[in-house]
Amino acid sequence: MNDISNRNPEFLGNSAQGGSSLEAYIKTLSPETIAKLSQPDLDVVRVMEHDIIGMLGSLPNEHFNTTITTSRENLGRLLASAMMSGYFLNNAQQRLKLEKTLQATQQYSDDD
Repeated sequence: MNDISNRNPEFLGNSAQGGSSLEAYIKTLSPETIAKLSQPDLDVVRVMEHDIIGMLGSLPNEHFNTTITTSRENLGRLLASAMMSGYFLNNAQQRLKLEKTLQATQQYSDDD
């Protein structure tokens, strides 16, 4: 097994110098990785659709012609709420993947 505990990627050193480690990390990513990270996960999209339908009402389109009237301020709040929910769900999904990866790594190291 490789010991990576003493490795220090370049982007981790910038936070001590007053820079943003997140910004430095993003600059190290390839365009392909950035494009992949920019695409929403299908599970997140489904949950977002469900949440927005729940907020607006869930009448089926094929049977009802629904019109929603709101103010610009309320529409802005709805958008902000949807964006925050999306960020939360995306972070939760990433954490789930990380935890699964860590569990698999732990099981692999226990087998050695």
